[in-house]
Amino acid sequence: MRIHFPVVLPAAFLLAAACTKAPPPVQSRLEEKFSERRDIHSYSNPTEVRVNHVGLDLDVSFTDKVLRGSATLTLDRPVRDKPLILDSRDLKISRAETSADGVTWAPTGFQVGSVDRILGAPLSVTLPVDAKQVRIFYETAPTASGLQWLTPQQTAGKKHPFLFTQSQAIHARSWIPTQDSPGVRVRYSAKIRVPAGLQAVMSARNDPMQKGVTEYTFEMPQPIPAYLIALAVGDLSFQAISKRTGVWAEPVMLAKAAKELEDTEKMVQAAERLYGLYRWEQYDVLILPPSFPFGGMENPRLTFATPTILAGDKSLVGLIAHELAHSWSGNLVTNATWRDFWLNEGFTTYFERRIQEEVYGAERSEMEALIEKQEVIREMADLPEKDEMLYVDLKGRDPDEGMTQVPYVKGMLLLRRLEEVFGRDRFDVFLRGYFNEFAFKSIVTGDFIEYIENNLLNHDRDLAAKINLQEWLTQPGLPAETPQPKSDALQKTEAAAKDWLAGRRELSSLPTKSWSTQEWLHFLRSMPPSLDANRMSQLDAAFSLTESGNSEILAEWLLMAIRGGYRTAYPKLDRFLMEVGRRKYIKPLYQELAKTPEGKSHAKKVYAKARAGYHPISAATVDDLLK
Repeated sequence: MRIHFPVVLPAAFLLAAACTKAPPPVQSRLEEKFSERRDIHSYSNPTEVRVNHVGLDLDVSFTDKVLRGSATLTLDRPVRDKPLILDSRDLKISRAETSADGVTWAPTGFQVGSVDRILGAPLSVTLPVDAKQVRIFYETAPTASGLQWLTPQQTAGKKHPFLFTQSQAIHARSWIPTQDSPGVRVRYSAKIRVPAGLQAVMSARNDPMQKGVTEYTFEMPQPIPAYLIALAVGDLSFQAISKRTGVWAEPVMLAKAAKELEDTEKMVQAAERLYGLYRWEQYDVLILPPSFPFGGMENPRLTFATPTILAGDKSLVGLIAHELAHSWSGNLVTNATWRDFWLNEGFTTYFERRIQEEVYGAERSEMEALIEKQEVIREMADLPEKDEMLYVDLKGRDPDEGMTQVPYVKGMLLLRRLEEVFGRDRFDVFLRGYFNEFAFKSIVTGDFIEYIENNLLNHDRDLAAKINLQEWLTQPGLPAETPQPKSDALQKTEAAAKDWLAGRRELSSLPTKSWSTQEWLHFLRSMPPSLDANRMSQLDAAFSLTESGNSEILAEWLLMAIRGGYRTAYPKLDRFLMEVGRRKYIKPLYQELAKTPEGKSHAKKVYAKARAGYHPISAATVDDLLK
């Protein structure tokens, strides 16, 4: 279905319209341009038949690298004479049944449609007039895009295999036949059978005492979109941080992880002070093996996180603040289509900054905001203009293509601009109201526009005139009104870099022992784009950057090594690409290598060995880079 793209109207006209107490008809028409609710990335038909509960009953086979079993779907049927249409990708469907009472089941017809490269295939199930439930028996493919099967050697403990899911954006359909759209929210339950000695956990109620069995049961009582259904199976142990927070990890990683994340309860309390009660009962973090393609995934009750955040000094735990913030923005209030992704990530990045400020102080929060702004500007330099917009057009594209820094950081900066204009106290009241108004709902950008007009902009036309929502949402780049985070600490590191480059200061005189990760990153990024190998050798001799145990610093250093031809760092570069699958790190490194014939040849040699250890999402990204 065609998605309507916003009509660009004169800014003065838009601002005047936005500020009236009763929006005139033309403003209402403008809102409609942002209010397309049909999810173009799903075959499902929720306006006719809607899934409201998923019951999983699955066997985990590490031998065959498949999940086998059934999914029982409970239905709402606004239209009685329509089939149920689900999303699927490479699922082997053996049979389907329906029931009117959940007791008596009868076979029913089903049909798998033609396969689309991005969307997978529609699964249509015939429904008798009285059917209230559908049960589908199926098996996943060993290459399912939402599953990663790891050998013991790919784990920290080296003794047991590991499985984890990653369903965002549209990968749930590769392991569950369901309506795989963020606009469809479901409750779920599960029975998961695993080999002896392994622990299963899910984005649901997890009982740490449910251990040493081969069948685990789960219940998620709150409605969530399918992309937040998550499963992990491996050699896992649990350590509580507080009554409602804790850490899951492989036993050899548990103590380190628990120490690094000991402030998690403080973060929850800070978030509650800001925007209301945490509504998911428990907040735990699962530390995954290093092949996990993202920094973190906000699966409710159980954030999945990369081990690369375990720097030993809490300098990278902002990622946990981010995933926790998703418990309000993303999980509680969810984008209804992937075009509205900024509603998840922009709000969450803003909220993350506020949590950081509460727990670690304003200077830390400002440093991270400044670095994020620098990162999005750097990324925008390589993006087409269509991908620099918050209200991004994803028609005919994989929604993973929209997962740039733009929805995160540009979205955060828009909210920060609103805070600047209306004042923090007033804006916080607005956000608390927003989270309450749309709790456990999926919304589109048009809903946000209507809500902010009625609850903020229309209350003060003079202040509202300072915000151009149209430009933020539909124009490339950053508006002239974009806030500028400020950090005295980062100004000092930048000055130190310039002084060293100009010969005014020795490296030994720099106060690097007290520098945070953010100060190190800013120092390195203050160097020329292609720092020569001699200069890099001096830095390495002084600070052992090639052997850094901090993944953020190391990734930046390795990027500089490629640009400057610093071959001494290449063995470390190769090991890093072999061991880490986080897309944030490996994509820029492969991208930089691919800029020269020699570099591209080197990249292909490393990738040929590394690819098998990458998650399908990361592998697809590098496949595209290296063709």
